[in-house]
Amino acid sequence: MSGGAIVELVWIEKQIEHWIRFGRIARTTIQSRSRSTVAFDPGAVFAFVRWQANDFGTAESRIDILRAPRAGEPYATVPHVTPGGDSLLRLSGWPKIERVLQFADAIEALGIEPADAATDYWRHVHNRLSAGLEPRGYTAAQHRAWLLRQTCSPAPHATSAGSAL
Repeated sequence: MSGGAIVELVWIEKQIEHWIRFGRIARTTIQSRSRSTVAFDPGAVFAFVRWQANDFGTAESRIDILRAPRAGEPYATVPHVTPGGDSLLRLSGWPKIERVLQFADAIEALGIEPADAATDYWRHVHNRLSAGLEPRGYTAAQHRAWLLRQTCSPAPHATSAGSAL
C-alpha cells in the first residue's frame, strides 16, 4: 500500500454500528446493505466511531481520531482500519465519546472542518479527557496559527557538535 487507510464500516441497527464522524473520504465501496469500506488519502484526518451491543446493553464503544499514514511512516494498528493510523485520540466509554463529538460540533460551529483542526488539539483532548479533566475549546486564532505553521518548511537538521562536516 502506498499510504492512506481503509476503514471497514458495519451498520446492523442496535447491534453493531461503525461509522465515520468526520474526515474527507476518498473512495467508498459498498459491499452489502450493512457493510462498506471507505478509503482515506495519506495524511487525511478522520474520526472512526465503533459501538456494539449485546443482550445486556452496550458491550463496546470507542472513538479513534487517526491520521492516515503516508508511505513509510509508522502507524498504530486499529481494529477495522488497514493498515492503521497515527493515533491522535483514542477513548472508550460513551460519556467520553459524547464529549469528543461535542468538541467536533463546536469546531464545526466555528466554520472549520474538524478534520482540518490542529492535530495537536486532538491529542490535547485525548490527554485531558483521559485524565478526567476538561479540554480547552478550539479557537479561530488557534486554527489560523495551525494553518500558518503548515506553510513553514521544516527546520533543517542540526548537526551534533561531535560530527565532522
